Amino acid sequence: MAHEHVCPCTVGCPLQKTMTAIGGRWKMSIICSLSNDGATRYNDLKRKMNGISNTMLAKSLKELEDDGLVKRTEYMEVPIRVEYEITDSVRSLIPILTELAVWGSRLPDTEKSDL
Repeated sequence: MAHEHVCPCTVGCPLQKTMTAIGGRWKMSIICSLSNDGATRYNDLKRKMNGISNTMLAKSLKELEDDGLVKRTEYMEVPIRVEYEITDSVRSLIPILTELAVWGSRLPDTEKSDL
């Protein structure tokens, strides 16, 4: 009888939770853009995300907002102005992301990109 190995990270793993919150094709680009540029309007953010559709940007922003990583501020002007910015939670993540970028820069270049 073979023993099935169960990874302890499959149930309630904080790393998996983190990767779900910031993973995916566009979330890291959104976080980096907002981190570098501060509060940004939707259309300005879309222009910076080369190739993202309106649907995917709206979905990604909503997920980031639901996870407490992006704050959406609506200004009651005519027309209504909406800005997005990172939260303090993401600000504390930036040094970790910087270290990951340094680590990633040491990896060999490959032809494929899963990001």
